[in-house]
Amino acid sequence: MSGCALDEENFRRCCRLLLQQSEQLRDGWSWEAVQAGLVLSVDADSIKGGIEDEEDGEEDEDDGVCVVSEGSSQMLQYEYHILHSCSYSTPVLYFRAFTQDGRSLSLEEVWSSVHPNFRLRLQNSPLNTITLQEHPLLGQPFFMLHPCRTEEFMRPVLQAAQDQHRSVNYVLSWLSVVGPVVGLDVPLKYATQLHPAASLSSTEPD
Repeated sequence: MSGCALDEENFRRCCRLLLQQSEQLRDGWSWEAVQAGLVLSVDADSIKGGIEDEEDGEEDEDDGVCVVSEGSSQMLQYEYHILHSCSYSTPVLYFRAFTQDGRSLSLEEVWSSVHPNFRLRLQNSPLNTITLQEHPLLGQPFFMLHPCRTEEFMRPVLQAAQDQHRSVNYVLSWLSVVGPVVGLDVPLKYATQLHPAASLSSTEPD
């Protein structure tokens, strides 16, 4: 790993460590072989407030406390995929969301489900944040958090770790920043389980 760039080999090593920790925490991350590539994926149920009437609500994953707005609320099924972007040399988060009856959320509904703390800042530059794209491996429509600013917010994280001579898992640190934007919170236990050589010393996934 050079600077803020994450090549595919180190991406896989970081994901492998995340999977090892996930197995201990039993939170459902897994490798999925899809055509010519591998996808790190997880499913999560969340209660969302105000999806149909577009009222704002607060939400967390089902392993936390859910606070919803008064009025309409419903359970949503989220599917998250982490892929490696060769163009940006960073991880990329793809996701989609469904209602209980199997209906996919629209882009407008996804924006309405983003926590108000993030929404205003993100909507000032929507082309750089949540967009609807074709999944590069599945060929299906997915929402994507655009990776163009990943290097910008990851550089100080990696620099601080280097200055303090401590290991850092690039994928885990990145996910801790971008995940909460779309309802995917990373348990603090991941950080407490991080062992030395976390970013580089694990075998590649099968």
